[in-house]
Amino acid sequence: MASKVWFITGTSRGFGREWAIAALDRGDRVAATARSTDSLDDLVERYGDAILPLELDVTDKAAVDTAVQRTLERFGRIDIAINNAGYGHFGFVEEVSEAELRAQLETNLFGAVWVTQAVLPAMREQGSGHVIQVSSIGGISAFPLVGAYHASKWALEGISQSLAQEVAQFGIKVTLIEPGGFSTDWAGPSAKHSEELPAYADYRTAVQEQRASRNGTPGDPEATRGPILELVDAEEPPLRVFFGRSPLGIAKADYAKRIETWEQWQPLSERAQG
Repeated sequence: MASKVWFITGTSRGFGREWAIAALDRGDRVAATARSTDSLDDLVERYGDAILPLELDVTDKAAVDTAVQRTLERFGRIDIAINNAGYGHFGFVEEVSEAELRAQLETNLFGAVWVTQAVLPAMREQGSGHVIQVSSIGGISAFPLVGAYHASKWALEGISQSLAQEVAQFGIKVTLIEPGGFSTDWAGPSAKHSEELPAYADYRTAVQEQRASRNGTPGDPEATRGPILELVDAEEPPLRVFFGRSPLGIAKADYAKRIETWEQWQPLSERAQG
């Protein structure tokens, strides 16, 4: 199998770092971006010229364009672009400020769009490519306390489904990875929190208990190394795929309830048409 070139955002830890290692271990080349490349020093020492560390804030569109151009100058092509950079914002909708909501969207949505737009010309020219968006079970379902995060991921899901149809003619694939709970920094050091309103104190406690019960034992990001390679090597990769055991059950219950409600209210829906 020919060596592939990956462009991965958010490689300082979690999924991004594990997937960079998976690619490098098998002889692929990786442009690894992070807000600080100090976290990539050990990978540079281990893999040498096969890795291109790039300092990048994905909310800076000009910087994204420059990083992609540097990758093309170094490796000549980009076969796989993974939009992994992102964080979780915790706060009930009433608590989230305008600045906090905009910041969540700037990173999780706009950052992914800027990278996607930057890599597409090269992928179109080479007639192939695979754009992988790291979404979440929170991209198709929603829970209290993380409304801003859901807003960013639901938007990413919609724009990516449109994208997949638009670029298929150029031989470019699009996949949304929708992980369940994993031992990443998403809810830890990387997370941000709104100022809490006392009115929600009791409910907040209940929601946090429900979240812990729902997620169970977090998955190990290292275990995703094999699956990510299988995904990028697939001749016909899926538009959507879960990572973890729990998301499928959540999705089936959620969609069953939606369909039941839509069917229940269908007579009203038809009257609305006139």
